[in-house]
Amino acid sequence: MKLQASEIPSAKHQARKRSPKFLPTILISIVIFFTLYFPFFPKKFTLPFNITDYRKPPETTVFIPAEVVDYRAGSGGESASSTTCDLFSGEWVPNPGGPYYTNTTCHTIQEHQNCMKFGRPDTGFMKWRWKPDDCELPVFDPQSFLQLMKGKSLGFVGDSVARNHMQSLICLLSRVVRPVDVSRPTDENILYQYTQYNFNISIISSPYLVRTRRSDPHDITRPFLLYLDEFDEAWTAKIAAFDFLIISAGHWFSRPTYFYLNGSLAGCLYCADPNVTQMASTFSYGRAFRTAFRAINGAAAAGGFKGVAFLRTFAPSHFEGGPWDKGGDCVRTAPFGRNEKEMEGHELDMYRVQLEELGIARTVGRRTGVKLRLFDVTKPMVLRADGHPSKYGHWPGVNQTIPNDCVHWCLPGPIDSWNDMLQELVRREVVQTTY
Repeated sequence: MKLQASEIPSAKHQARKRSPKFLPTILISIVIFFTLYFPFFPKKFTLPFNITDYRKPPETTVFIPAEVVDYRAGSGGESASSTTCDLFSGEWVPNPGGPYYTNTTCHTIQEHQNCMKFGRPDTGFMKWRWKPDDCELPVFDPQSFLQLMKGKSLGFVGDSVARNHMQSLICLLSRVVRPVDVSRPTDENILYQYTQYNFNISIISSPYLVRTRRSDPHDITRPFLLYLDEFDEAWTAKIAAFDFLIISAGHWFSRPTYFYLNGSLAGCLYCADPNVTQMASTFSYGRAFRTAFRAINGAAAAGGFKGVAFLRTFAPSHFEGGPWDKGGDCVRTAPFGRNEKEMEGHELDMYRVQLEELGIARTVGRRTGVKLRLFDVTKPMVLRADGHPSKYGHWPGVNQTIPNDCVHWCLPGPIDSWNDMLQELVRREVVQTTY
């Protein structure tokens, strides 16, 4: 199954590790860094981010001797067994047993997530788990998860934070088994197979979720054109292949873009054209999710999708002390307490748009029979300003200032808890189907 188109044309070249010998090479490296990390700020050097440089796993499935690990969480290790328990309201509590893999035991950690490789001095950010208020959420158990997913397919659709999530899952499963990469060498959309379990995981790049093209095919700094009512067939044509589908999107929607509806220009965000109506990013964000849900509902109505689709909500960045290009950083070493930090401003607006569109789609879904579920990471992740790479996603630059990364997440790190949640969400669906 072919799974997606290129995200960043130049990203392929990052796999070749060459020491820069000439000034042009250094300048190109700086441009690529900005391209990958900071897409979302207007009127400046604003480029799309999505990192696709992979070290491919072995060509055959590798089974790893399992260590004796107690994956239960909390006293007695009770599961969040009640489907009425809200997994997403709670707080971060110490987890001395973490992390459950390292940057040397997992092969899918990309350079910009590899905080320990690049000298992050503190390790406490890896030793917290999410604790819902009304139940216990077990820490991810790779053996249990693989049994739940036996004979099934899991797809991630979105941007590089979706890829970050998928890589966390691969790392957690690597305690037991490493997958086979069955994607084509030139395909930036990865398909992993766990052959013993007849289970596969894929990542499909679709940062805007809808059909998109560049205003200038030769200049990625130029605004993108979003056809907000048209499907991105890179993923919508493959919906039926998945038993579980996780869609997400976020930071790309804050970069300059033109909006099209019914094939006509309807407005823009941060464009320089005075004859085009300026519109908020929440407009394109809501329309994109509406179209994405329409694709899922349509696939279900046609009998092609019988699985479960999750909306994984917006994961906020945490720049403090200034914006990304003015020295903003994320240097905290522990989570905020539950009452120390709240959603506000742009992040709150984006979150509300997602919930509104999910509600609309669920109303339609009652007729199609589709299963649309909320996977709410926003509230937990507002509190995790300590979990980003900051300056520890690369070696220090010589005679250059490289902006800090407060968008992606260190691995191991806080987003490993997303897979604690995922395991419970999947378990609930399997139990409901069984009984």
